[in-house]
Amino acid sequence: MDDISISRDDRQHRYQARVGNVVAGYCEYSRSDGVIALTHTAVSPECEGRGVGSALAVRALDDARAEGLRVEPACRFIAAYIARHPAYADLVRPGHAGSP
Repeated sequence: MDDISISRDDRQHRYQARVGNVVAGYCEYSRSDGVIALTHTAVSPECEGRGVGSALAVRALDDARAEGLRVEPACRFIAAYIARHPAYADLVRPGHAGSP
C-alpha cells in the first residue's frame, strides 16, 4: 500500500489525501450542532484501488469519534464504508439510514 497522508482543512471543509506530493483525493464535510455530515468523497482515477478512500473515511470517522460528533454519511462511499466496518455504526446519527 502506498504511503497516504491525510490532512484536515477546516477552512475548505474537507479532508485531503496525498500520495507523495500528489493530491490523491478528498472528503468534503459540513458540521453543525454536534453532527458532521460527510457529503462527498472523490479519489483521482490514477490513485483508485490504493486505499485512498478508505484512509479518508478512517480519518474522518476517527476524528468524529474523538470529538464526540455524530455522523451523517450523506456520501454513498462513506455509508458503504460504515456498512462494511460496523465498529463505526455507533457514530451514525439516530434516524439516519444505516443507524443502529
